[in-house]
Formats: sequence, structure tokens, C-alpha cells
Amino acid sequence: MKLIFVKDVAAHLGEEVTLRGWVRNIRHSGKLLFIILRDGTGELQCVAFQPELGEEMFDAAKRLTMESSLIVTGIPKPHQKLAGTFELSVKSVKSIQIAEEYPIGKKEHGPDFLLSNRHLWIRSPKQWAVLRIRHTVYYAICDWLNNNDFIRFDSPILTPNACEGSTTLFELEYFDEGKAYLSQSGQLYLETGIMSLGRVYDFGPVFRAERSKTRKHLTEFWMMDAEAAFVEHAESMQIQEDLIRYVIRDVLAKCDTELTILERDKAALEAADAPFKIMTHREAIDYLRSKGSEITHGSDLGAADEVLLTEGSPVPIFIEKWPKEIKAFYMKRDPDNPDLVLGSDLIAPDGFGEIIGGSQREDDHDLLLERMKAEKMPLEDYQWFLDLRKYGSVPHSGFGVGLERLVAWMSGTHHIRETIPFPRMIYRIYP
Repeated sequence: MKLIFVKDVAAHLGEEVTLRGWVRNIRHSGKLLFIILRDGTGELQCVAFQPELGEEMFDAAKRLTMESSLIVTGIPKPHQKLAGTFELSVKSVKSIQIAEEYPIGKKEHGPDFLLSNRHLWIRSPKQWAVLRIRHTVYYAICDWLNNNDFIRFDSPILTPNACEGSTTLFELEYFDEGKAYLSQSGQLYLETGIMSLGRVYDFGPVFRAERSKTRKHLTEFWMMDAEAAFVEHAESMQIQEDLIRYVIRDVLAKCDTELTILERDKAALEAADAPFKIMTHREAIDYLRSKGSEITHGSDLGAADEVLLTEGSPVPIFIEKWPKEIKAFYMKRDPDNPDLVLGSDLIAPDGFGEIIGGSQREDDHDLLLERMKAEKMPLEDYQWFLDLRKYGSVPHSGFGVGLERLVAWMSGTHHIRETIPFPRMIYRIYP
């Protein structure tokens, strides 16, 4: 018995093979039975003919239901009508477990029902495709970083202080040590790593207690944060562009089937693999106002602004040099205009919004201390962070990539809740 996966069928044409999986769909017509089998790597039509299978096994196979588990043996061959597609001429069928009536049928279901049945919904073709693209995006990011001198440096999830203010942190009691928080970013800890390893990154879950109900927000999501010593603002943006363009190419190369299932415009992704645009925050505001937006200078960009800004652009756009008042304390000021910071947000086309936030970091101890005092930050909690500027400080930059937002753009998925196996939002923590 030669066990294979659906993805490997083309290499075994004419051979007798065995596959294991679940019933995606089943129908019969007279003496013919058609089973769509899925096994995690793909789907395959299995065709059983009663005279070849035998009446007893044929009748048993007809009792299979959607999502029943089974073992099928047969001979793969090219599909008679679909070029490049294969099917299995069935020799035997063995059920492992006959599934009860599956709650997710062919009819339309609302998002609340589907989210309550997320443990089952992830079996559907589109969710399968999105999650496989997520896998590809994750490893593409890691591959690029690993091949460009970045070292994995895991930052803690439990932290004694906030990275960007405590208003959006999940708080908990930490034994006798007082308050602790679930991390909203590994950035501050990553900055310690560059003084040892040069270029570092972490990749894991982060938590933000924002009461946001938009299609782009989760309370638990995955973030890749990277920091690099001796890298300044412009070089950091180039690193970010090179990384994202690598991800685009990897998804196009490895996820053709998944993109097809999702009806993703592959030409649009291909077009995005080109030099990204760069605009200053002031230029972006002027452009938006020329298009009828009422946004003012000194304001952050809203979702509608991001859509308007990228309308007609095939590539992402960097918005750089933001007003210091709306950016974090650790961002380095622009030497040409101290009212601005050397920071950037990368906005994806087609309304998918911000996928990266980054900046050059302030490397001067006294300037950073002055800002922290101005913001009334508890200096004793951040002394270790200030120490980095006392013992061999260097120019350095970093950025964070939101995995789910990047997956949403790559896959063309409208709502971010479908880009993570089990979404956590302000109104949902089940299942």
C-alpha cells in the first residue's frame, strides 16, 4: 500500500496508491459514485464504479457523509475534461468515521454563526487557502530576514511596562511583583539585542486592548518586529521594501492554487512587486485635501484616508516624516525639522491599510531622557532602556510588520478575522 498526499498525485499516475482524508462532497448517479476527498494538501475527485468496487463496498461508500473520514485506494489518472487536473479511479473505500450532519452546509451563513463554528469553518476551501497563505507569508518573512543577517531574538510576552503607553494594555497581577502586562510590541527588548547581535527580529503574538471594531483590528495578533544597528531611516525603508517584495514573490510562486480559490487578482500582486512610492506626511495631507478630504495637518490617517491615498496606486506607499506629536517618544527627530520624526508607515493598496510601522530610534541618551520626563514616564521602569544609550549607543532603526494585515492583502481577504485561526476581538473569545 503506497500512501501518498493529494499534492503528489501527478507523480503517481497509473500506480495503485492510497489516500487518507475527509469527504468534501459526495454524489452518486446510478452505478457511479463521486467523492471529493481532501487531505490538507489539496482536493481530489475519486470516482467509484459499482461493478469494479462490488455491491457491498459501493453501498457502504454511498453512506458516507460530508466530513466523514476515510481511506481510499485507487489509480490516479488525468481528468477526462479538465487539463492539468487528476482524479482517482477507486479500487476500495474504507470509512474511518461517518460524520454526523455537518452544521456548515452549502447555504449562506452569517459571520457570527461561522465564527462560533470557527473550529469547523477552517475546513472550508477559502479558509484553508487563507491559512496556507498565512503559513507562506510567515516563512517568507523569516527566510528573508535569516538570509539578510537578522538573528531571531525572542522578546518576552509578559512585561513590567508599556512600549507605547499603558492605555491599550492587558493588565494582570504578577505574583508579589505587582502589575504586569501582556506585550503590545517586542521593540524595546529587541533594541537590547542589536548591541549584541547587530540585527535581530522576533515573531509572535502581541496584545492590544483597543476597543476597535474595524475590519482591520484584533486584540491578539502576530507581529514581526525587527531592529538593526547602524541602519538609518532611508536604509530602513529600503529593507522594509525588499522584505515585502520578497513576500509577494514567494506567495505568487507557492500559492497559485490558494490564490485561485480566493479569486485573488494575481496581476495586482505582480504589479506590487515594483519600487514603492514615498510621500512625506505633509505631502500626503496636501494630496488628500486636494481629493476632498477634510483631514488637517498634524492628524493621523484614518481608514478612509488610507484608501483614498492609495487609490490607483499599484504599489504600497511609504508615508514618512510624521509630526512628532502623534508618534512615539523613542523616534528620532528629523535633523532638518525637529517638529518631525524619522518614521514611516507603509500603506498597502486596495484599502488594506497600514502593514508596517517603523522609524529610526533616538540614540542620544539625554534627548531620550528629556522626552521621557516630559511624558511623565516612570524612569525607574525604563532605566535598562536608557542604559542602551550609555554604553556604546549607535544609530539604529526598526519596524514592525502586522502578519494578519499582510496576509489579508496577499490573499485579498476583506476582514482580518479570517487571517488567523482563532480571532480574538472585543466581542469574541469563543471558541
